[in-house]
Amino acid sequence: MLGTVGAAGAAGLVLGAAGGAGVYAAASGDGSGSGASGSGPDGSRALTSVGATKVMFHGKHQAGITTPLQSRGHLVAFDLAPGAGRKEAAALLRRWSATAKTLMEGKAPTDDTGVALDAGPSSLTVTFGFGHSFFGRTGLTARRPTQLDPLPPFSADALDPKRSEGDLWVQIGADDALVAFHALRALQKDAGAAAKIRWQMNGFNRSAGATPRPMTARNLMGQVDGTGNPKPSEPDFDRRIFVPEKGAATGNGAGATGGSGSSGGSGAAQEWMAGGSYAVFRRIRMLLDDWEKLTLDKQEKVIGRRKSDGAPLTGGSETTELDLNAVGPDGTLVIPDNAHARISAPEQNGGAAMLRRPFSFHDGIGPDGTPDAGLLFICWQADPLRGFVPVQRKLDRGDALSPFLRHEASGLFAVPGGAGEGEYVGQRLLES
Repeated sequence: MLGTVGAAGAAGLVLGAAGGAGVYAAASGDGSGSGASGSGPDGSRALTSVGATKVMFHGKHQAGITTPLQSRGHLVAFDLAPGAGRKEAAALLRRWSATAKTLMEGKAPTDDTGVALDAGPSSLTVTFGFGHSFFGRTGLTARRPTQLDPLPPFSADALDPKRSEGDLWVQIGADDALVAFHALRALQKDAGAAAKIRWQMNGFNRSAGATPRPMTARNLMGQVDGTGNPKPSEPDFDRRIFVPEKGAATGNGAGATGGSGSSGGSGAAQEWMAGGSYAVFRRIRMLLDDWEKLTLDKQEKVIGRRKSDGAPLTGGSETTELDLNAVGPDGTLVIPDNAHARISAPEQNGGAAMLRRPFSFHDGIGPDGTPDAGLLFICWQADPLRGFVPVQRKLDRGDALSPFLRHEASGLFAVPGGAGEGEYVGQRLLES
């Protein structure tokens, strides 16, 4: 379940090489586009243009879903204040959307703190979502999709409810730490008396331009992480990741979903989610001391891939398909039957897939020397009941990686489609 949006996992990447460093951004066309300045005639950009890269706020989908991974990230959940309801929520989303648009353009909002005055937009994205509890607090229970039904418990769960769920969820990403913090602070101030922070977490990835070419990221275990992500170029990408327009079928490899079932899951309840996606968040602590005691050979068998380049143990390169039937000279499977790559492979899960787009985290070292570090796991899908849930259930039953992970916080959020010009995120729900 660990992974990233790799270099080959986002549509329309623009690669610029200068001084041996690559800078990349999502291309425009789906609401998550870029408008970098300082480009040469061949599309190349100097590393100093990292700060100039811009992502569009308006579009069919919210930014921060198919946008390539940023260097810094903040996740924050809010609860509406006592007495605040639909009216207050609408006003808050209107303020937040205006601020996000301004910041993503690299401009300063009213009463700016000046934190990021010297920086450009730096690929800033701000993404908004609604939790299960939001609908009851705003009198919109009938519009709550069944896809927001609480996730089932898993054996690796050690969840802290104070750091889980929430009425409202915000994902912030940027390629500059000050730009990311600036956005976090501005949105917190915008919340005013309408909502209070429930929990907040900070993450990071490799810096843009830090490698000679765009590469799949590594997690804190040192593994190349995210090779198997679905790609926007694949014909079924949209139906797996985004909620369709009214009347269109969707699915996640396990068949079409109509959203029917329990109360609030009708097609009508899903109309406001057209172009949106469901985000599953998990704070996954990596037990690095235990992991690092394993030999390289044992680590690779736990994962099912080579640590050096992410290639399957059955050979080839990082993008070579797993040969799940290959056996070694001793007659045993080359990729063990409990290897993480085998168990999580879509072909082992009825085609179920999700777009994984996480951040690593490190929140200090305890008195015993144990690092509080791991993954702020975020995955996107049209239906978590057909994406995250069945895959995690299977991992829960025998993944060799599970003993080295502890799930400490969790959340499930409905992330509506992008706002059109003159609209705010969530307007189709809150003003319908």
